[in-house]
Amino acid sequence: MSKFLRFDGATQDRTEVDAWFAARDPTLSDLARAWFAEMRACGPDVTELLHDGHPTACVEDAAFGYVGVFTAHVNIGFFQGASLPDPAGLLQGSGRFMRHVKARPSARPDPDALRALIRAAYADIKARLAGEVGGPG
Repeated sequence: MSKFLRFDGATQDRTEVDAWFAARDPTLSDLARAWFAEMRACGPDVTELLHDGHPTACVEDAAFGYVGVFTAHVNIGFFQGASLPDPAGLLQGSGRFMRHVKARPSARPDPDALRALIRAAYADIKARLAGEVGGPG
């Protein structure tokens, strides 16, 4: 049994996700796009897809992060967020696994702390993949 979410269709082709950003209010989509770019930049093995209508970043087919654009805010979310170190206390939510950070144009989270969360989520999913029998090294 997998210890994380896996999705069919993750790819390095950015066309679908970029079109998703272009179809939203630029004030919020630009904020979300910037944080999704941080996820994309984690490594050459990052893939992506739209899951439940939101850009989702994966390694192989294993999801580690997503962004969502809502009416007045953006969520930067983590599929295994409950297990991530969060010394700045940015993460919100009470689910068993997932957590998110809310961002608004007028109330942006600490960029260094959010970058650290994104990098930790990427490292976490890579470690989970490596721990699978036959997983990458």
